[in-house]
Amino acid sequence: MRHRKDHRKLSRTREHRKALLRNLTTSVFEHERIETTLAKAKEARRMVERMITFAKRGDLAARRHVARFVHGDDVVKKLFDTVAPWYAERQGGYTRIVRIGRRLGDAGETALLELVKSPELKEKLRQEAEEKAKAERAAKGAAKKEAKAAKGGGGSEGGEAPAKKERAPKGPRTDRPGMKGTKTTTPKHTARGRQRGKSGD
Repeated sequence: MRHRKDHRKLSRTREHRKALLRNLTTSVFEHERIETTLAKAKEARRMVERMITFAKRGDLAARRHVARFVHGDDVVKKLFDTVAPWYAERQGGYTRIVRIGRRLGDAGETALLELVKSPELKEKLRQEAEEKAKAERAAKGAAKKEAKAAKGGGGSEGGEAPAKKERAPKGPRTDRPGMKGTKTTTPKHTARGRQRGKSGD
C-alpha cells in the first residue's frame, strides 16, 4: 500500500515526471491556460501555486528558486512582474481546473488548467489590450503617411514631381541576325503565286 505518498506517479519515472511538471508549469505561466489530462492538471496545479507563492515574496532567493524549476528567463520575469501582482490580496487558490470531457482515442479525461482572474482584473486587462491595439494602429498609420510623403516628394528639389522619361518609339527589332532593318520582304510563295496569276491572264 502507498502509505504517506500523496502524489501521482503518472506512469513515469521520477526524472520523467519532474520534467513533465516543469513543462506544464512553464506553459501555464506563459499561456495562462493549458489543456491536459485531469491527473496531470491536478499535479501541475500544486507546482503552479507553489511558484506563485514564491513569486509573491519577490526577493532574490525566491527568484533563484523559481528559476531552477521554471524554464525561460522571460517566463520567470512575467511571473514576478505580471502574474504575482494579480494575487497580492489573495491567499491561495490561484488556479482553476475545468473538466471538458474525454478525448477521442484513449478516452482520457481532459481538463483546462488556468489562472484565476477577478472581474476587475479582466476588465483592466481588456482596457490595456484595447489601448495597446489603438496605439499600434496609430503608429502604423503614421508610418504609412511618412512613407507616402517620402515617396511622393523626395524625387526633385522644391517639391516638384520628377520628370517622366521619354520612351523610345516601338518598331521592328534589327538586332537579331538575318534581319534587314525596317524593310519588309514578300514571302517567296506569295510572289510566285502573283507571277503565275499574271502569266495566266
